Parts: sequence; structure tokens; C-alpha cells
Amino acid sequence: MFERPDLARPGALAPQPQETTPAAQAILPDDWRQAHVGHWLGQALQKFDARVLALMARNDDVPLALSNLAARGRLSASHIHITRHLAQGGARLTELAQRASMTKQAMGKLVDQCEAWGLVLRVQETHDARARRIVFTPVGLSWLQAYRQAVVQAQAELRTAVGTEVATVMALGLEAYAA
Repeated sequence: MFERPDLARPGALAPQPQETTPAAQAILPDDWRQAHVGHWLGQALQKFDARVLALMARNDDVPLALSNLAARGRLSASHIHITRHLAQGGARLTELAQRASMTKQAMGKLVDQCEAWGLVLRVQETHDARARRIVFTPVGLSWLQAYRQAVVQAQAELRTAVGTEVATVMALGLEAYAA
């Protein structure tokens, strides 16, 4: 059990009046902004995605042009959104943007880039001639397989770094929190 002497005295949890002058605001502690779970989740996601991209850049199954783009930092975590959220059967742009929590316009730009790189195609929807469906190309499916391999390896590295029990608790806790 952790001892918190500052909380042991009566009234320690009651709100304390604070001076709100500009001088008082300047001396307020600032470290809380980098010491909460949201900050650490964001940092961890950036590190994880960067590691996945680095692994993909060295994967012999990734087409050379894409491997070079990844190695030169031209592919980013934003491009992972398509890999992470595009179903193998394809999806409409609006569905893909919604799954990735992005605007349709931002996702459209990513899809344009991925289409230029040969990862995806826009094909006519079978039931609606006006609609387009985004699907993986054969190169895109190779990319998806390389992504899967990189995620498996990055997860194994995480387990090694923090221990199997901590990694399991993290995964279960995050899954429960996100649900």
C-alpha cells in the first residue's frame, strides 16, 4: 500500500481555494500533462507503429518500392490506418474513414497515395454504379501480410520489454477500456 501523507490529514481531499491571478497561474505545476494514461497511450502507439513500419521496411516480402518508401519515412502511421481498417473484402471510403476515426477528405488523400503506390484500387460497387469500393491489390495483400508479421513481432518485443504478465494485463485492460 502506498502512503500518501498529503492525503492522511483531515480535509486533504476537499478542494482548496486557489489564487487565479496570472502570477499564480504561472507557478501551477505543469507535469501532469505528460504524466497521465492518455499521454502514455499516445506515446506507446507512436512507438509501436514506428516499430511496425521499421520491420515492414526490412521485410523481403514487401515490394521493394514500398520497402524503400517505408525506410525513407515516406510511409507513416497514417498509412497504417488503411492497413489496419480496410477489410479484405473492401469498403467504401466513408466506412473506412469512420473505422479509422478520420474525415472522409483525409482518408481520401491517404487512399489516393496508396492507390498511386499500388496498394489499393477503387472499384465500382456491384449494387450501386455510383459508389466506389476500396479493395487491396495483390501488392496490397502482400503488404497486409507483412503488416501482420510486423505486428506479431512488435507484440513479442513488447512482451519481452515489459514481461508477459504485464503485457497480458495491458492488453486485457485496453480491450476492456476500448469496448
